[in-house]
Amino acid sequence: MFKSILKYFFGLLIPFGLTMLLIFLKTEYSNSSSVSPQVWVKSSMERVMLHDPAENVRDIHLYAARGEYESFQIAINANQHDAVVTDVQVSDLNGKENRLIAQDNITLYREHYVNVTKLSPLSITNKVKSSGKGWYPDGLIPFVDPQTGADLANAELDAIPLQLKQGTNQTIWVDIFVPRDTPASDYQGTYTVISDRGKITGKILLTVWDFELPLKPFLQSAFLSWEQHDKNTLIELLKHRVMPVAAINPEDERELIDRWGLTSVRLPFWSGANYQTCSMDSPPPASTIRQEGLKHQLDLMIYTYATDEIDNCQDLKKPFQEWSTNIHQAGIKHLAVMAPVPEFYEQVDIWAVNPERYNAAGEKINEVLRLGKEVWFYTFFAPQDNSPIWLINFEPINYRIAQGFINQSLGLTGLLYSRVDTWTDDPWNNVDFIDVYSEKPTHYPGEGMLIYPGKQVGISGSVPSMRLKWIREGVEDYEYIEILKRAGYQEWAMKAVNEVAKDMHNWNQDPAVLNSVRLKLGAKIHQLSQ
Repeated sequence: MFKSILKYFFGLLIPFGLTMLLIFLKTEYSNSSSVSPQVWVKSSMERVMLHDPAENVRDIHLYAARGEYESFQIAINANQHDAVVTDVQVSDLNGKENRLIAQDNITLYREHYVNVTKLSPLSITNKVKSSGKGWYPDGLIPFVDPQTGADLANAELDAIPLQLKQGTNQTIWVDIFVPRDTPASDYQGTYTVISDRGKITGKILLTVWDFELPLKPFLQSAFLSWEQHDKNTLIELLKHRVMPVAAINPEDERELIDRWGLTSVRLPFWSGANYQTCSMDSPPPASTIRQEGLKHQLDLMIYTYATDEIDNCQDLKKPFQEWSTNIHQAGIKHLAVMAPVPEFYEQVDIWAVNPERYNAAGEKINEVLRLGKEVWFYTFFAPQDNSPIWLINFEPINYRIAQGFINQSLGLTGLLYSRVDTWTDDPWNNVDFIDVYSEKPTHYPGEGMLIYPGKQVGISGSVPSMRLKWIREGVEDYEYIEILKRAGYQEWAMKAVNEVAKDMHNWNQDPAVLNSVRLKLGAKIHQLSQ
């Protein structure tokens, strides 16, 4: 009888216990999922603002050539509770037959948000989209030293761990470099976000096409670094496929050429003439210019940039010609930042024009191109004519479209930018560039500031902005188009280019359109390589 009673009670307790266990597990799972951070991926051409809603995309498919950087972003939202993200990891990318893109080719950065509080003046007719005031991700804090791979310590700004407040986002930028000996194939890996509330993992698929981008870019460029001349800063710029204009130590040039793709160097001769002074000093003798040129590696393009925006200056014809004569007698190229004018057609080898000057020059652009001269694009401040704007509060495509698709559509072969290190007293927190030369002080957030000082993040040299990454992608676009043109497919390539941009004022602001055409270009080159 007693045994029967025990059996009866256990028969009641077991189902009850199982039910309670299931309820407990369900409750715990529900609570866990509600407090875990939300994680999703974004393409490199979209910003994730502080309070953007989370998305439900965990996996990403990337395409790249050998010798190319391809990027994406991992976005993390604190959801309903504060969270601490203790690490973000990306695995090796594995392909067939034990092929591998190792972790040391993958660089992670925490995106640092800066507050844009004052906007630049814009014409109400300008169709280029601005996102207004607010917090923008821009500076990139590396997880490790980009040059040495060493862990960083004692930095004011640490990439990891990071504190996330309820309902806010933090985004991680991921750079993947495809080594030049990587076989064409699909490569797979994972990323993992580790927090005090668990781990979340997503998948990465990288398709490597069967062609290689040149170490030395086809697109020429000149990005002026006024104060940051250290070797690490030069390398950082070269890794982004733009040529630094700085006091380069000739002893470093061979390494910068052979390992990092340096293609040009500017000689330190300045006439004193710009749009404010309209006055030129006497030129140095040709022998002096030549002697300075001989200090550098002879496989570099060596040039002078001796005047700046003297289009409206008077009485400079004779001194300008004297400068040009001495430059050419020294066997050096002459770059002038101004619209082409017939009296100087033979005096200038490289004309650098912004959209305003391009418009003013009209048919003269084509005339100098037919003479075998080069025309480069440059921009500054906020042009009022629907051309790309390189300020923080404008969409990422502005930083990509000009050097790749617009340059190719117009036959332009270079890119110039007046300064990359215009730092305020507190550049990691204040990006408000003020033009003090206008009638009243005018604000241009992020103007002339494409790198950030490395000291605050624990490295020697400088670190990139997201805007510098977008510029690099535009240079890579130029390379894709140029590869097709040199393979005899110019008409095909230019038809594709026109789907994205016809000129400086007529271009598609939708990054999805640009990415679609870029995939078409890459697939075409891959097909030809097969």
